[in-house]
Amino acid sequence: MLTSSRGLVIVAVPTRLKCFWVTFARQSNTLDTVSLNNIRLYAYHGCLPEETRIGSDYRLDIKVKASLEKAAKSDLLVDTADYVTIHHIAKEEMKIPSKLLEHVAKRIADRILQEISIVESGIVKVAKVNPPIGGDVASVSISYSFSR
Repeated sequence: MLTSSRGLVIVAVPTRLKCFWVTFARQSNTLDTVSLNNIRLYAYHGCLPEETRIGSDYRLDIKVKASLEKAAKSDLLVDTADYVTIHHIAKEEMKIPSKLLEHVAKRIADRILQEISIVESGIVKVAKVNPPIGGDVASVSISYSFSR
């Protein structure tokens, strides 16, 4: 038996070939994903005084899980986990200096949960490009998982 992406099932019977359609029901608790990849920002985070004075380049990846079924049917922005809002939250929170990347990621996650009610969980990855650690390192990063 073979199944295509459109739900067509092909069953091989010894003397003949039969085809029929199968409808796949979407479960109501299915969570979909909205991802923002490689957000590039300049910010002032770090434990060293120079880091908060000079600043550094950062990259963020944010992935949120939510049911997007309503948005898929309605075609309305209010029914989705709006990536413009997520980007805005990330930009605003990155403007507030922190010693630890974990602290920045938690603030971003908390705001996403507070402002986008359909988001159930996600991951915020914050990377500092060219960190001042006395070696040739392209970046350091943390990934912060969150959920309701």
